[in-house]
Amino acid sequence: MAIGLKARTARLTAQFVARPPAAVEITPEGVIAAALPGKGETPVYAFAPLSPGVIVPGIAEANLRQPGTVANAIETALDNVSPRTRSISLVVPDMATRVFVLDFDSLPAKAAEAIPILRFRLRKMAPFDVEHAGLSYQILSETKSECRVLATLIPGPILEEYEAAVRAADYEPGAVLPSSLATLAALNETGAALTACLSDSSLTTAITRGDDLLLFRTLELPDDERDRLAQVQRDIAVATAYYEDKLFERPTRLHYAGMGDARAFAGWTAEKELEVVDLAPRPTTGAATSMGSLSVAAVAGALAGAQAGAA
Repeated sequence: MAIGLKARTARLTAQFVARPPAAVEITPEGVIAAALPGKGETPVYAFAPLSPGVIVPGIAEANLRQPGTVANAIETALDNVSPRTRSISLVVPDMATRVFVLDFDSLPAKAAEAIPILRFRLRKMAPFDVEHAGLSYQILSETKSECRVLATLIPGPILEEYEAAVRAADYEPGAVLPSSLATLAALNETGAALTACLSDSSLTTAITRGDDLLLFRTLELPDDERDRLAQVQRDIAVATAYYEDKLFERPTRLHYAGMGDARAFAGWTAEKELEVVDLAPRPTTGAATSMGSLSVAAVAGALAGAQAGAA
């Protein structure tokens, strides 16, 4: 489940539309690259570290404080996985985007007609200029009387600086995906699932049921370690309660991606009856030797569309 973003236009990248067979995730810790060597083959990964402060995710100010350094890291990471194409999927931090689940009575089938309606609805919801923002959407469910839509926004200047760094590395950004939405595409669950994605600055909790998205909630985390732990526990408790309220049963498993592994994150939660499992397995070669505690779930999810398109 992932949608693509383009500045000043809206282009839907549906779950099973083929995406480029290579992807990069830009994080404050560094750039994670992944590529499919060939049809049906296992992805290969690489990592190029960044110094603290080079990237500061957000929607209000420039994210890339040293664009040239970021471009060099993108080039290094991608060159190490030898992508088959110069076009890549670009995964950006959750804090640089805003994700909304919207309810409509109906929505025009043509994107050119639907986009103005979405922008009008989002004007009062997004804390930045919606008219010049990157916007993409995906219909989650639709009946004769109701249409549920997943919409993603990113400020135009923020999107442009991420895309410019990719182009400076001599690659071309294809689909642009928020990290947690990209991660959901790597989730191998046909039923309902509770997920949590942790970064250095935020926690995103989500509840999926098949191709539907029942909850998607990103909250910025405080710097103080004790306050951060308390915030994570509250967020997981809220998501667990929402799961029970919507699905009439308590979740028994939490799919985790982000900093550290499932075992470490299990110690952060106060839900002792909730089994925490890694959403995506860590690679045993390549990136695994240098990326430390970071997860490859987002780039693996970004490649899911490429795998589906090649099948």
